[in-house]
Amino acid sequence: MADVTLPSLGESVTEGIITQWFKKVGDLVARDEPLFEVSTDKVDSEMPSPAAGVLVQILAEEGDTVETGARVAVIDESQTVATSSDSPAAPNDAAPAVAPITPATTAVTGAPVSGASGVLLSPVVRRILRDAGIQPQQVRGTGPGGAITRRDAERAVLDGPSEALAVAMSNGRRRMGQHMAFSSQVTPHGFVAIAVDGSIFDVLDLIGRTTKDGSTITDEVLVAFAAVKALKEFSILNATCDGDQIIFQQGINLGFTRAIDEDGMLVPVVHAASSLTLPLLARRVSEMNEHVESRQLTTDDLMGGTFTIQSSPSEHTLFTQPIIIQPQVAVMSVGSRRYVPIVATSNGKPSVEVGSELVLGLSFDHRICEPRMAAKFLECVAEILSALDLAAEL
Repeated sequence: MADVTLPSLGESVTEGIITQWFKKVGDLVARDEPLFEVSTDKVDSEMPSPAAGVLVQILAEEGDTVETGARVAVIDESQTVATSSDSPAAPNDAAPAVAPITPATTAVTGAPVSGASGVLLSPVVRRILRDAGIQPQQVRGTGPGGAITRRDAERAVLDGPSEALAVAMSNGRRRMGQHMAFSSQVTPHGFVAIAVDGSIFDVLDLIGRTTKDGSTITDEVLVAFAAVKALKEFSILNATCDGDQIIFQQGINLGFTRAIDEDGMLVPVVHAASSLTLPLLARRVSEMNEHVESRQLTTDDLMGGTFTIQSSPSEHTLFTQPIIIQPQVAVMSVGSRRYVPIVATSNGKPSVEVGSELVLGLSFDHRICEPRMAAKFLECVAEILSALDLAAEL
């Protein structure tokens, strides 16, 4: 017999919701074949079967919340297609001989509370509620584990919310808050910001932002491309801390902060960014954004970051002062580009012209960096940006 357990689903993730079983008891399962789907506050993932055989027991039903490492199913590796489905069975052998399942023998910690924040929503349900201006917390779900079904959403639109509700903080916001609080406690944060000439972005507008494969080169992508080059000179910022040790990372794995459904934040990672051309980086970021939107990120997509970039949350934001993602030592913020008056001198006479600029900020770990070095890093990013030959890079 082979136990099927819920594997580790990423840093700080301790539990997941079983959203779908692809097999039922008595079905033949191949090794590494998708067996069930699990959802966390960070990502939805298909879990492969750890063994080949016949699924003889399911310990966690759809909608159950299960701790990582817990048993969720049992596979009989000795059974084959013939013994499980083709061979005649005696009346007493109609079902596999397995122990009865009781709450005491399972590792289930309880299904999501009906109508509570954090309940899984399908794209259709989310769209129905969003268009009607109804919060998920105001809807009583009748699906597995309190999930809100399409009929629940349609009924809520017809009836409308009837009362204000006090709800628990969602898992996403709770865990994000825990990580940010922990980072603030263990890392002495410093911050510097500089204004950067934005004329390179005007040049990009003229050349065209669409690559040959259809990806878009955003301001964020262009700044990230320059940051990768600068990190090669400031390798101490592409590091992690382990107690009193500084671990210099050989590869540059860029994390990008992303808001999810206005209910938390993810930091998916573009790995091995130092080898990417500008068009390839644009494509990788575009694919990453699609996976965030469709909730198709894998656990690997969220792990291994060595340096993080946080873009402006709105077009009116001058700059942000982000909190460092542990165990990294720095995070760079990218403000929104804006038009500003610039004083230019021609033949000794000053004049005011219209120019563009944006603000780059750097939150840094004061144990390994100080304001002067942080400012020099940002100035290096700015110099690389201004010197880029976009025609050659594209």
